[in-house]
Order: sequence, then C-alpha cells, then structure tokens
Amino acid sequence: MSPTFVMTRRWAQLLLGLFLYGIAISMMLRAAIGISPWDVLAQGISLRTGIPFGFVTNIVGGVVLLFWIPIRQRLGIGTVLNAVLVGPSAEVGLWLIPVQTELWVRILLFVGGLLLLAVATGLYIGARFGPGPRDGLMTGIHHKFGIRIWIVRTTLEVVVLVIGWILGGDVGIGTLVFALAVGPLVHVTMPILLVPAARPNPEPNAEPAGSQ
Repeated sequence: MSPTFVMTRRWAQLLLGLFLYGIAISMMLRAAIGISPWDVLAQGISLRTGIPFGFVTNIVGGVVLLFWIPIRQRLGIGTVLNAVLVGPSAEVGLWLIPVQTELWVRILLFVGGLLLLAVATGLYIGARFGPGPRDGLMTGIHHKFGIRIWIVRTTLEVVVLVIGWILGGDVGIGTLVFALAVGPLVHVTMPILLVPAARPNPEPNAEPAGSQ
C-alpha cells in the first residue's frame, strides 16, 4: 500500500474510532446497568457539579495528561484528539439516544455499546497515533517504576471507581461485565484493525526483484 493511502486510512480510523468510542459510552450510560470505572468517575463529577458528562470526560482526560509530565510520557496526536473528541461525541450520543425504561432494551444497549467500544478501540489504537490518556498513564507508570501492567491498571481503576461511586456514579452489573469482557474483545479487534506500515512505491524503472 502506498504511504498516501496508509496515512489516509490512519486518519480515517482515528477520527471514526474516537467518534464511535463516545457513542459507545453514551449507549452504556443510557443502559443504566453499570459503566466503566473511568465513566463512573466522570458521571459522578457531572452529577455533583452539573457539568455535562461529555465535558467532564474532557476535563478528566486533560487532568490525566498532566500526570504524564512527571513520568515523561510523550504525547501523540491520537492522545490529544482522544482527550478532546470523545467527550463531545458522547454528548451527541446522549442527545440521540433517549432514556430507556425496559430492561431488555437497556441490556441490548449495553451489549451493543460494549461491542462498539471494542471496535472503536481497535480503530483508534490501530491507527497508530498514540494511546489514549488513561492507557498512556498506565503504561507510563509501568515503564517508570517497573510495576506490572495489571497491577497498575487494577489500582487505577479501583481508585477511580470508588471515587466515582462515592460521588454517585452508576456502578452495577455492567461495570463488572465491562471489566471482564473489554480486554478479550479488544484483543480480538486490535489485530484486525491495525493499519500496516506503508510500503514505498518502487522506482518506475526499477527491475523486478530477482531479475538478472
């Protein structure tokens, strides 16, 4: 594939993935059976402050990026756009998707949101423009202090989950399902959606490889 095609695909995947990520979050929020730990935190802050959920998501992402400074993580354009775009796209989803009362509809919304989030994650990470703020914090702490990834991730998510729950965020069976299922789902989507490196175009007059 040509460098131009690959770069175009990377940008398309990045922007589509971040938009769909916010939509997936809004679907799980409307399901109201539990959400991811970081979304519990954002929802709790939103409930306490009156700031719309999407904008709180942006604020939390910005604060997380500040923690990148002491651990010397390098920003990618994908990291910055993640912090900027996911919140507004979640607000779009919340505007489009009405509050649901039927349990079966809420379950379908949650499952659909979780599957969409796995695809969205594969899209934006597969674009190779850098990790999201939260993933970068996790890997940065791991590299800086040598703490195992799973310990760092578990500690961070337990801390934000407890804070969010105290603030009134939605903790439920969906939170547990998210914690158990998102890893395996993303493990499937990421290799499929990874954008391969570009191959340089051959010189017009170059002889085929192996020619004498």
